[in-house]
Amino acid sequence: MIAHDGANAHSNELWSAMTELMDAVPDATDATLTASRALLGVVARSVASALEVVTLPQFRVLVLLSAEGQTRIGSLAERMGVVASTFTRSVDRMVASGWIVRAENPDSRREVLIDLTDDGRRLVEAVTERRRREIRKVLALLTEDDRAVVARAFTLFNAAAGEPTVEDLLTLGL
Repeated sequence: MIAHDGANAHSNELWSAMTELMDAVPDATDATLTASRALLGVVARSVASALEVVTLPQFRVLVLLSAEGQTRIGSLAERMGVVASTFTRSVDRMVASGWIVRAENPDSRREVLIDLTDDGRRLVEAVTERRRREIRKVLALLTEDDRAVVARAFTLFNAAAGEPTVEDLLTLGL
């Protein structure tokens, strides 16, 4: 009980320090909010053509499979925040459309694994490349020094948000 109270006290102190810091730099919050809107525009433009053939939740499944590789249906449903039975019906539609394949887990026949097909992988890669081009266009409007500042800021933001780096994903084979 004492350790729990100590952990809560530490958590409360940490939260208080974070709140104080954010109050001291409201411009950072506003700038990040504005940047998120700008990035949302880039995302919307890059994914628009993909949404002609898949729904946004289906595209999210393809992106997760692209990043994580072959995955259990139950784990992916949990990541998506949906009920497994509902998710299974969506998986059925994606298999029928040729975006993903389903296979028995060789280690546990009760588990079903899903993975991208070549078409699913190509769709994710095409959207990612369109997004890269959109981002490059925006960054080209900045000076080299300003691009370095943006890169450093996003690196810090991504780390604080718990987002793996591209290098981490490549190291993991994702």
